[in-house]
Amino acid sequence: MSDFPAIRKSQNDHRRYKYIQLPNQLKVLLVEDNQSNQAAASMAVRVGHFDDPVSRPGMAHFLEHMLFLGTEKYPDSGEYHAFINQHGGNNNAWTGTEQTNFFYTISPEVFDESLDRFSQFFIAPKFDLELVDRERHAIESEYSLKLKDDVRRVYQVQKETTNQAHPFSKFSVGNLATLAGSEAELRQELLTFYQQQYSANIMTLCLVAPFPLEQLEQWANHFFGEVINRNIAKQYSQAPLVTEAEKLKQISIVPLKQQKRVSVNFALPGIDKFYKRKPLTFISHLLGNESPGSLLSYLKEQGLANNLSAGGGINGFNFKDYSVSIQLTDKGFEQLDEVIKCIFEYIQLIKSTGLENWRYQERANLLDTAFRFQEQIKALDLASHLSINMHHYEVEDIVYGDYRMDNLDVSEAADLLDLMNPTNMRLQVVSQDLETDKQAAWYFTPYRVTEITSDRVGYWQQTEVRTALQLPKANPFIVANPQARDEQCQYPVPVIVDEGDGYRIWHRKDDEFNVPKGHLFLSMDSQKASDTPRHATLTRLYVEMLLDYLTEPTYQAEVAGLNYNIYPHQGGITLHLTGFTGNQESLLELIIEKARERKFTQERFNIIRKQILRSWNNVTQAKPISQLFTSLTVTLQKRSFEPARMAEELESITLDDLHNHVREFYEKIYLEGLVYGDWLVSEAQQLGQRLQRLLSLVTKPSSESSRELVNLKGHGTLLREKSINHQDSAIIVYYQSSQASVDKMALFSLLNHTMSSTFFHELRTKQQLGYMVGTGYLPLNRHPGMIFYIQSPSNGPRVLLEAIDEFIADFSYAVMQITNEQWESTKHGLINQIMEHDSNLKTRGQRYWVSLGNRDYKFNQRESVASQVAQLTRADLIKFMMQRMRSKHCDRLVLFSCGEQHTKQQLNGKNKIVDLKAFKHKAEKFHF
Repeated sequence: MSDFPAIRKSQNDHRRYKYIQLPNQLKVLLVEDNQSNQAAASMAVRVGHFDDPVSRPGMAHFLEHMLFLGTEKYPDSGEYHAFINQHGGNNNAWTGTEQTNFFYTISPEVFDESLDRFSQFFIAPKFDLELVDRERHAIESEYSLKLKDDVRRVYQVQKETTNQAHPFSKFSVGNLATLAGSEAELRQELLTFYQQQYSANIMTLCLVAPFPLEQLEQWANHFFGEVINRNIAKQYSQAPLVTEAEKLKQISIVPLKQQKRVSVNFALPGIDKFYKRKPLTFISHLLGNESPGSLLSYLKEQGLANNLSAGGGINGFNFKDYSVSIQLTDKGFEQLDEVIKCIFEYIQLIKSTGLENWRYQERANLLDTAFRFQEQIKALDLASHLSINMHHYEVEDIVYGDYRMDNLDVSEAADLLDLMNPTNMRLQVVSQDLETDKQAAWYFTPYRVTEITSDRVGYWQQTEVRTALQLPKANPFIVANPQARDEQCQYPVPVIVDEGDGYRIWHRKDDEFNVPKGHLFLSMDSQKASDTPRHATLTRLYVEMLLDYLTEPTYQAEVAGLNYNIYPHQGGITLHLTGFTGNQESLLELIIEKARERKFTQERFNIIRKQILRSWNNVTQAKPISQLFTSLTVTLQKRSFEPARMAEELESITLDDLHNHVREFYEKIYLEGLVYGDWLVSEAQQLGQRLQRLLSLVTKPSSESSRELVNLKGHGTLLREKSINHQDSAIIVYYQSSQASVDKMALFSLLNHTMSSTFFHELRTKQQLGYMVGTGYLPLNRHPGMIFYIQSPSNGPRVLLEAIDEFIADFSYAVMQITNEQWESTKHGLINQIMEHDSNLKTRGQRYWVSLGNRDYKFNQRESVASQVAQLTRADLIKFMMQRMRSKHCDRLVLFSCGEQHTKQQLNGKNKIVDLKAFKHKAEKFHF
């Protein structure tokens, strides 16, 4: 093993890194993280759907699935998943265009045992003949799941309209048609594909764990040294993604969801070679700007657009399909060529006056600051991300590469901008109001390809820039050389530093993560927030109008790393500010000032209202299981309402109604705030006093809004059907705790943890009921709950409920059969999950905020739950299941939808919710 350069890391990164190459040429990054109470591993293999045989689309994806289902050393198909779950971890994988990534996290005590299992995927997979048919049905379920997904439907059109000699054009997911034939034949092809494609020299492994580098290196050699090196040299066809034949085309696509969107796409070379200077990042920074004078600002002023993003698009080994994507208004859709002309004028403005070093340096400095004060991420996310980076960056840049911006090479940037011209473009227009003459394979998307006329090209080439378009000014929000203050915190959890009638401010100075950043949460409760569907609709509209109104004045702050979000909750609205502390107060003052102005115009009101209506009406096109999850909270929470119900209200709401609602909303407010991070006590107190003075100008003090939850006790099995236009059926079965106590939180958490892996293996892997199958711990308004869910292309709701009930009935026997050692290990795994170390300021800030929402004012709920888990016995679990989950009359809510093909498997019963409003009105409630 030769020596490699040191990995460049952030001053704020406590981890140790070491890059090695095993004798079999497997590249390994070892990460010693002594602050993590989880270990993680990720393997990225340079094989993706570009490598699929022409006769077998989806083979790389099928292989990814099959690798999980047993190896020569560990032949049981469910063993790996069960082992990971039992020890408090989770695992997953994905197949991309050129890579497949396998990753998992687990309790460190068994990291070596998990590596033994994981490494065998790449040494001796079993490819059990008996599982071939079962798993191709799982691929079919995954394919079926996305049949009505517009992203996937548009993507398929993109594949069909690029150069068909390029591997991008292949169908990537696979289904029963592409994986047809005898099981033995398919298995043999799978084996051949594995042996021809998977090789140690094109694999990158990342191990992250609280162990010395020497130990990790020993494990890497011991467990992965046997991965075979077939010395594969990857070589794709050098055919371009877009030839002259595919340029100057307008591709008109009809989506299922209401939307009007245009993407102007430019064929550029592969971008890996640019990573040290990132010229496209710089160009996108200017083109996607949203401050006054920007392209988006101008289009919004003209009523032509709502949203713009620059720099997206697909990329790979020899291509970057650079995209400027705009969400259009109806007026913008009608004046499409004018919108596109504006894009070319702004590109001309960047070419002529934008390639200035100070502008580049401003962006580079922001990335450098982000790197210096980089916040740690979870071990699993880190392992996966770095294993992919190893395929794209030089060794010393595996961690730093995403942030590196060395210098502006003006000629390089100008060459890329020269390619962003009308003769090198393709136009993608997405709307339901388009004529089509083709249908895409696999996803049946209607589309049409037409030539872009020379008249249109000529019009777009006239790039005299209108004076309203301006490049951004120097950013006033950038903090020069921010530094964290080293004052120690005087208390271990947040404490109240200021309170009075109608408000309370909590604070804690961070003394662990050492970043000059803060998190500021402000929640405003109002009795007028969501008392009725109309109030809830008006509050949602207010939030969207406010966010739209704030876009321009706050954009430079966001670029400078000061972010904010405003969102509605059951009792009001919440403002969350994050970022560098130097200018957080300035941003807060700006937001409060703008929120109080309420100068909403009729034109923006019309546009935003239409946008929200479109979004709510589009909910009917979401996956059935997603729609059921929305309906679950709507059914049980008094102040939650169906999107369709709110859309009804929104139809008749006027701008005057909105202004009246905002005035009433602020008449009586209860404010709760949390200040956490690099804020001193005195600063938090001053902030509290300023907020109190501000509130006294516009509002009277109020008490907290109550959150009410339907009490299911005594209802038996309640059924609620959702009518969803989809080929799949879906079901959610929800069990509710009758008490919001710590012991019940522990019981329901452990119940879910114990069941989840077996439920997945039995109902998804063995019975093949669907791709979306699982269980979940779901607390609502502090009340613990447990759900079972399935979306199925093959079976209706009656069969799905029977399968869930049968699983629950049998599971108590499975609990009886596990050994004491396995039981203790299962509990230990859950405790590790509950007590997982906060990896960064954001994670801890969110945990503190959730604690306040749960009225956990000692901030020790998770410790209490973990302590209760440790005391639970198998008998406790079995007794609860027998009493509360196995009786025919147990209290639970069953939400379901019946697929188009499953009408004979309908679910019927007397105890059905027909009138939701009446049910919620009459039902007993838990008050919180």
